[in-house]
Amino acid sequence: MHSLDVDVLVVGAGLSGVGAACRLAELTPNRSFAVLEAREATGGTWDLFRYPGIRSDSDVSTFAYPFRPWTGRDVLASGDTIRDYIRATARELGVEDRIHLGQRVVSATWSSATARWTVRCDTVDGAVEHTAAFLHLCTGYFSYDTGHVVDFPGRADFDGPIIHPQFWPEAFDPQGKRIVVIGSGATAVTLVPALAERGAEHVTMLQRSPTYVLPLSARDRIGDGLRRVLPDRAAMRTIRAKNVVQNVGLYELSQRFPRVVRGGLARLNARLVGADMVREHFTPAYEPWDQRLCVAPDGDFFAALRSGAASIVTDTIDRFTRTGITLTGGDELGADAVVTATGLRVEVAGGIRLAVDGAAVVPSERFLYKGAMLDGVPNLAVCLGYTNNSWTLRADLTSRFVCAVLRHLDDTGTVTATPRADPGLEEGAPPFELSSGYVERARHLLPKQGVATPWRVRQNYFADRRLMSAGRVDDGTLEFAPATVRPPVLSHADGDAS
Repeated sequence: MHSLDVDVLVVGAGLSGVGAACRLAELTPNRSFAVLEAREATGGTWDLFRYPGIRSDSDVSTFAYPFRPWTGRDVLASGDTIRDYIRATARELGVEDRIHLGQRVVSATWSSATARWTVRCDTVDGAVEHTAAFLHLCTGYFSYDTGHVVDFPGRADFDGPIIHPQFWPEAFDPQGKRIVVIGSGATAVTLVPALAERGAEHVTMLQRSPTYVLPLSARDRIGDGLRRVLPDRAAMRTIRAKNVVQNVGLYELSQRFPRVVRGGLARLNARLVGADMVREHFTPAYEPWDQRLCVAPDGDFFAALRSGAASIVTDTIDRFTRTGITLTGGDELGADAVVTATGLRVEVAGGIRLAVDGAAVVPSERFLYKGAMLDGVPNLAVCLGYTNNSWTLRADLTSRFVCAVLRHLDDTGTVTATPRADPGLEEGAPPFELSSGYVERARHLLPKQGVATPWRVRQNYFADRRLMSAGRVDDGTLEFAPATVRPPVLSHADGDAS
């Protein structure tokens, strides 16, 4: 692997990274770029996660790239179809050959003297360094190497397998097994019906506290109708806009009138499993969208409960035993296998060590500018998607914003773009406005937010689209500056490598 010297380095070849590469090719065709991927395959999350039933929990019309609409009819897409979609997009839009696999970025250092980043990677052949004028980190928000693991008392005493969904063993067969799934998030709600469908004797979801689950039709009837009367591109754009409005509307309604949404969810769930079960297992102490709302396509989760193939228990764990789990309430759950859907371990900027002119950059000590850059750090963008909507919506806004910044640099003859926070900027809420366990555990890692734009992310696509528009790039907060010296001309300027 030879060293690269390019205008833009994108780190990560998942949904966000491939999308960023496509936007660079489309909107800044004069700029050279490359994509570095730590793993030996593209697809990111959707290649890593292989547990039964894995799917998106956002509708595919907003989850897909706006420049390459999804053509399937299901509202929620399976993990393998998303993976294939990402790879097909890279291939068809001509960015596949810009992706370099097996390149784990460990550090990135900015030099003001050369106005370039030096990016150090670990590969199977040893360390390699690349240089770039701009760095776009599309590494997601969680560690690919480790999930969140709870050291339950007696865990080592259990005779059966204990599986974390992030590292699902391909050889595991649920047929005829009693399986306990610990957790109440999207992964658990997906796994329970999928394991039941694959022949498990019984699946129990063990949750520490109640959760909200929204039954959602697996087909978009309005969308299907629009496809029948509108040309393909117009239909896709209309369906996408409709779903963005629906998603933002539900979130805003939850924030302003939580009792209305809580009551609506309770009534929907009661029709499927009865009011008694809803009161015991689906009425959390927190309000809707204080934590991410789980969805069940065609109510498959509730159908598994009704059929008796699955059950739900709300209690805490006293300890594992050889044959199952003893609960604090005194009951014991017999189990042949346990799945610990206990969440992810948040990791900011892919765990990459950042430095500017030799001084370490700690993301948690920096303010987040427009949800995309860190104050005082030149020519660096970090992709952080929405917590209350499709990740891709904000990822694409960030990619387009990066391209707008690059075009402004070209137009003004400048080389660096650096957000500058005023001294004494007041700190506001964290950027992920959720009380979910994985967010709470990571508060100390997340960048800071201010109390007003451009230092506060509103988690609102329409507000962010205005904030991050090309016409608002030069807003007086993002500082553009010329080079202190002419950057050196290196030999791999075209970004190709062998």
